[in-house]
Amino acid sequence: MFASAIQLTRALGPGTAACYALARLLEVATRGALRLVSYRFVAQPVPPEGDIVNPARAGGIELRYLLADDPLVAQFPRPPAVIARRFRDGARCLAAIKGEKLIGFLWFQEREYVEDEVRCRYRFDPNAAVWDFDVYIDPEYRLGRLFARLWDFAHRELRSRGYRWTLSRISAFNPTSLAAHARLGARRLGSALFIVAGPVQVSFLSCPPHFHVGWRNDMHPVLFLDPK
Repeated sequence: MFASAIQLTRALGPGTAACYALARLLEVATRGALRLVSYRFVAQPVPPEGDIVNPARAGGIELRYLLADDPLVAQFPRPPAVIARRFRDGARCLAAIKGEKLIGFLWFQEREYVEDEVRCRYRFDPNAAVWDFDVYIDPEYRLGRLFARLWDFAHRELRSRGYRWTLSRISAFNPTSLAAHARLGARRLGSALFIVAGPVQVSFLSCPPHFHVGWRNDMHPVLFLDPK
C-alpha cells in the first residue's frame, strides 16, 4: 500500500494524489452518495499541415464517421441511451473498424458541450474550436498506431473546416490520459473540482464563475474556455 501511494504521488503530484485518496475514501464510505470529481481542461492544437500515419484505410482498418442508424452503433461499449442522446445533440463519431468490428472511436461536439458526469456546460468559440470526448481504443489495439491514426484523420477533416483547436476535459486522476494529450501538444486551460452530495453540487472553478452551488438539474455553472 505504501509503494502504491508513492507511485500515485509521483504520477499525479502530492496535491492531486491526496484529492484522489479523499475521493476514493468518500465514495467507499458513503457508497457513492458523496462524490468528489476533479477535471483538467485542455486545448489541443489542430496541426496546420501534415499527418503522422495518414490513410483512412490501412492494415485492414477503416476510419469513417458513423451515422445514428449505422449497425455498428450497437457495438458501442456505452449505454444505448447515452449514444442516442449524443447523436440527438449533434455529436459526431469518428470510428475505427476492422472487418465488422468497432475497435475504436473519437467523439466531437460543436458549439458547446454538456457534461455527462456532473452538472456543467462548456462553451467556446464555434469558429475556432470543437469539443472532443470519449476517446476509446479496443485493448487489443492499444499498443499500436490506432490512436495516432484516429487523430490524424480527425485533424485532416477539422483543418479543412477551419478549426484550430480541440478542447476537452480530462480527469485529474488519470495521468495516462493527461500524458497522452501532452504528447499531442495540449495546452492546459484550467481546472474544476465538484463535490456532489445527492442533488446538491458545489463547484470550485479556476475560471468564471469560479464558485457555484446548485441543487436542481437546471442549476449548473457555464464555463467559457478560450485557448488564445
